Amino acid sequence: MKTLIVYAHPEPKSLNGSLKDLAVTTLENAGHEVRVSDLYAMNWKAVVDATDYGPHASDPLKVARDSGRAFSAGTLTPDVLAEQEKLLWADTIIFQFPLWWYTMPAILKGWVDRVFTYRFAYGVGEHSDTKYGERFGEGTLAGRRALLSVTAGGPESHYAARGINGPIEDLLFPIHHGILYYPGIEVLPPFVLYGTDRMSDEDYPAVAKAWEQRLLTLESTEPIAFRPQNFGDYEIPSLHLKQGLEPAGRTGFGLHVRG
Repeated sequence: MKTLIVYAHPEPKSLNGSLKDLAVTTLENAGHEVRVSDLYAMNWKAVVDATDYGPHASDPLKVARDSGRAFSAGTLTPDVLAEQEKLLWADTIIFQFPLWWYTMPAILKGWVDRVFTYRFAYGVGEHSDTKYGERFGEGTLAGRRALLSVTAGGPESHYAARGINGPIEDLLFPIHHGILYYPGIEVLPPFVLYGTDRMSDEDYPAVAKAWEQRLLTLESTEPIAFRPQNFGDYEIPSLHLKQGLEPAGRTGFGLHVRG
């Protein structure tokens, strides 16, 4: 297994830092190859601008068109090209980050914004009356699997079905479905640690054991059963789920998961 860990936390001695280090050690000891993108240590540029697309960027800037042109011409900046190469190298991607204001840290979102360019992560494949591009189950990154390893400060009950923060599955849906599944990546159920603001050193051994177990079963874990876009579940080109496919009473994001 070739694993890329994309890590987003400013403090190397944090819980997130420990989980990242443990992932590297556990996977390498099991015979897997591991590469790490430590975004804070890399001083990752998180803001998209015209400098990403070279001297031929349009004025006014058109991000999709300019990023696609630069991707096709091989003129994206070296930092972006390096991250795209890592994604193509990997068969498994782990994202390690804290849940800040109900989503990923800005530096990680900036990594997505800059690395997932047009013609690489979106805007690929045939668009016709029967197929709406290669996405949501197809795409450049098909054949890869991803896992979110997330720390949350609040108790687990706050992220339950009736919890005030909303179900964790809903909070992570834009990342799981909209960022990862969109370019074809299979998404594994997340590894979420709750109540981390109150976690003590004595709590860590149990956390480490649970994390090691998840890491060692990555290859056998079943992905979330998101519905593929182009294989019969959706009307083309409206992309509405066909009537009668949803389980009774299911609404919202859950409509897009089979079973």
